[in-house]
Amino acid sequence: MNRLFTILGIFSCCVLQSQQILPEVERARVVDELLEDRFTNLLPKLMDDVGVDMWVLISREYNEDPVLRTMLPATWLNARRRTILLFYRDKEKNTMDKLAVARYNVGKSIVSAWDKEKEPDQWKRLMELIAERNPNKIGLNFSKDHNIADGLDKTDYDGFMANLPKKFHSRVVSAEPLAVRWIETRTEREMVIYDQLVDITHDIIAEAFSEKVITPGITTTTEVEWWMRQKVTDLGLETWFHPTVDIQRDSEALVGHLYSFSGRPDDMVILPGDLLHCDFGITYMRLNTDCQELAYVLKPGETEAPSFLVNALYDGNRVQDFLTKNMIKGRTGNQILAKALQDAKDNGLQPAIYTHPLGAYGHSAGTTIGMWDAQGGVMKDDGENYPLNSNTVYAIELNATVNIPEWKRDIRIMLEEAGFYGENGFRYVNGRQTELLLIPRIKPQQGY
Repeated sequence: MNRLFTILGIFSCCVLQSQQILPEVERARVVDELLEDRFTNLLPKLMDDVGVDMWVLISREYNEDPVLRTMLPATWLNARRRTILLFYRDKEKNTMDKLAVARYNVGKSIVSAWDKEKEPDQWKRLMELIAERNPNKIGLNFSKDHNIADGLDKTDYDGFMANLPKKFHSRVVSAEPLAVRWIETRTEREMVIYDQLVDITHDIIAEAFSEKVITPGITTTTEVEWWMRQKVTDLGLETWFHPTVDIQRDSEALVGHLYSFSGRPDDMVILPGDLLHCDFGITYMRLNTDCQELAYVLKPGETEAPSFLVNALYDGNRVQDFLTKNMIKGRTGNQILAKALQDAKDNGLQPAIYTHPLGAYGHSAGTTIGMWDAQGGVMKDDGENYPLNSNTVYAIELNATVNIPEWKRDIRIMLEEAGFYGENGFRYVNGRQTELLLIPRIKPQQGY
């Protein structure tokens, strides 16, 4: 792998990103501003919508509830000791209490409501705050169907219930609807930033799938994967999964499904005539991207990709269109999946759809529209019953199987792009791939 790192040293700064990547101190400022906006303007509305007037989140250090992690200020990398957050919404008075049963304020928005010198028992202080507010419903983060909404561990649940006065026991409910809405809902400012994240992701893929990184006949798929991973690190970013790069070519049959990793060859040498595919995402400003794109390696004398591959990509775009036009508010993931698949098949396509929520987590909470091994629908709440909501982001992930007579085989056009569903319908966050990337890039002829 020494040659790989020589490549990295030469090219790590060759392509300038079109978006400025902020230093840590500026990222922290923006993250905290986004959190304050969410607590002040988003959370009260969500609590009113789902009918939960008190939300209690409990975590211990290094065993954080996934929802609580998204609420910590930028300088808190973990919870501290046992961190308890209490949100109380009085809709009639239009007030919102944001309290921490902890020795410290939790950022600018959540104020400490526990003086340990006056009341040494943390649980007792929490119960005092609950009794003072007398809520109708107390939401706790337990859920059968949404893993991200199931962050309350048994020890803290038992401790909470053991200390909660009996008259409140019947008011304890799952905060699943509230937790999922908090995780899936994006604010207007977050969407401005999201466009920048996806733009950076596209830039890294474009550089990886170029002659600056790939020398046909020499460079391997594994080397490109590690180049992408190192590029992310060099830019001061993170990735939430290891990148993958794979090849389809005319001399090899289609093997298994794209996610059958055990059947995927490792470390293949990239050759002219190959159709390359990558799966890649970054984490930045507490948001995540997830993108799959395709590139064609030109053979000697070629100046463009073969028409049969261009047409195959078009088929993949058509499957995207059938999916996104069926993304209608209130439909469940299974309803969207069934209609999109049928529409695509009725138009002569061979589709597979496995689109997932995207945002605070890569595989986030929200409406699941199929899984690669569940094309008949997802038999759990996030696909079967959970509806599509506005102001949410999805990884529009799918493929179209296309027969290529010239290769005497089928190929899969595997695509994934971040898409936003808002009050005005669906849009791609930062566009989508409609043309194959070419290796090498064809430069326009210079006149004399």
